[in-house]
Amino acid sequence: MKWLIMSNITYKDLILDRTQIKELYLDAGWFAYTNDCEKLYKGILNSTDCIGAYDKDLLVGLIRTISDGETICHIQDILVLKKYQRRGIGKQLMSLIFDKYPHIRQILLMTEDTSETRLFYESMGMESYDKVKGLGFKLKK
Repeated sequence: MKWLIMSNITYKDLILDRTQIKELYLDAGWFAYTNDCEKLYKGILNSTDCIGAYDKDLLVGLIRTISDGETICHIQDILVLKKYQRRGIGKQLMSLIFDKYPHIRQILLMTEDTSETRLFYESMGMESYDKVKGLGFKLKK
C-alpha cells in the first residue's frame, strides 16, 4: 500500500510490533484477543488487509479485513487508541478499505450495538442488518 499522510497521521501496512498491537487491543478492552496474543498475531498475519495508523512511530489505530477480493469483504477489527479518537482516524481507515474494494457488493462487520457505534458506521454509509431486513448468526461457544 502506498503511504498516506493526513494531519500528522500516517496510514501504511501494519508493522508487526507485538507490544504496540497488544497495547492497542488492551486500550480498547478487547481482552478476548489479549488473553491469547499468539492467536491474535497469527490472525493478523493471515488477514487480507492490515493497515496501521501511526503518529510518528506510535501505532494509534488499525483496521484488518478478511476478503475473497471479489464478492465479500469482512472488516474483522477497527480500533483507535482512546486518546486519538474523534480525530477522523477511524473514518480514514474505513475509507481506505472502501476505496480499495469499490467493486465488492458486501462489505460487512460485526460490532457492539451502542448508539455510538451505530452513529459511526451509519456516518460511513453502512446500514445495520435490521435496516436491510438481514439477519446475522454466530456459532455459540
